[in-house]
Amino acid sequence: MTATTTPLQDVRSRGPVRGRLLLLGPAFVAAIAYVDPGNFATNFSAGAQFGYLLVWVIVVANLMAMLIQSLSAKAGLATGKNLAELCREQFPRPVSRGLWVQAEFVAMATDLAEIVGGALALNLLFGIPLLPGGLITAAVAFALLGLQGRGYRPFELAIGGLLAVIALGFLYSTLRAGVDGGGLARGLIPGFDGTDSVLLATGMLGATVMPHVIYLHSALTQDRIPAEDAGEARSLLRSQRLDVVLAMGLAGVVNASMLIVAARLLRGEPDVDSLEGVHAALDRIAGAPVALAFAVALLAAGFASSGVGTYAGQVVMQGFLQRRIPLFVRRAVTLAPALVVLASGFDPTRALVLSQVVLSFGIPVALVPLVLLTRRVDVMGALVNRGLTTAAASAAAVVIIALNAFLLYGTFT
Repeated sequence: MTATTTPLQDVRSRGPVRGRLLLLGPAFVAAIAYVDPGNFATNFSAGAQFGYLLVWVIVVANLMAMLIQSLSAKAGLATGKNLAELCREQFPRPVSRGLWVQAEFVAMATDLAEIVGGALALNLLFGIPLLPGGLITAAVAFALLGLQGRGYRPFELAIGGLLAVIALGFLYSTLRAGVDGGGLARGLIPGFDGTDSVLLATGMLGATVMPHVIYLHSALTQDRIPAEDAGEARSLLRSQRLDVVLAMGLAGVVNASMLIVAARLLRGEPDVDSLEGVHAALDRIAGAPVALAFAVALLAAGFASSGVGTYAGQVVMQGFLQRRIPLFVRRAVTLAPALVVLASGFDPTRALVLSQVVLSFGIPVALVPLVLLTRRVDVMGALVNRGLTTAAASAAAVVIIALNAFLLYGTFT
């Protein structure tokens, strides 16, 4: 790069195709959190119990995810800071500390889903006991994070490759299972069937709109390609919007594929209330290749999401505390609950579903500060939200809060 060339101009000089591809990547890292093992548990449970009934939840959650991740990416581009840093800077100390404590609980629920999912996959594929499998998954997360020492691109490519493995696994499974077009169309009409369906819908929402990547996405864009002026900032924002649409669109297709496969093959089948049961049923009904594709996709999801989740935990802790935390300490804080679950013998699939419900309750606590900050011109400058964007994001927060309130009411009454 010459002295008269900006970082964005240097990227564009690589050519019309390669230059555009180099601008993509952060949203594909964030998208891993939208197809993590928690999604396997909630989507397969939803499809096996209720068929296509909750397809609409995936669609709505995915549209919300596109909007929310776009705002998070924009916050990093506009300010050069991530959401955790902005919260600490802009909100009173008691508020920012409260947000940090809540974010740590969210990180624990996230780690629970990722570590348990990876351990389950290793058990299904190689017969490795759950606790050693959890430790292996944690070790892989450390290895993935080590790629960051070589710059942002190797980490993005590694995570993107694992996302491709997940997508190809479910593309194959869906083609083998087939799709009931009429049932799929009816599933696009919003509706529930009792409190259990509301619990699953809330879990699906928590598994799709992930609180920790609301924080993470802003960190992925804050200094990736610095903008030299407002014009470059707007150009980078357009690229990030395309990044979000492509990545979150792919994640939405994968989530829908999970539910479709379960609705098509597992509806009414016995013993499919666990991921181990799902694997066995797929082997029995659809054959070993489909069961293998499921297990390999679950393993890729566990490995990739564990690395992304650890990175998000670092961003949250360092952003709120303004201190660099050793990776081992950061990992130990959120890893402990997952290992306790694996060592205790608690039903891992039930733990996955419940972890997603916890995440759903954490969404508003991350989303509300994001909306409040991105609507302020003194924070965002030229990239401040338009009124319609703020209204749409506020509506998403209201829907999420209302769904959670309905869940509590239905559960306790």
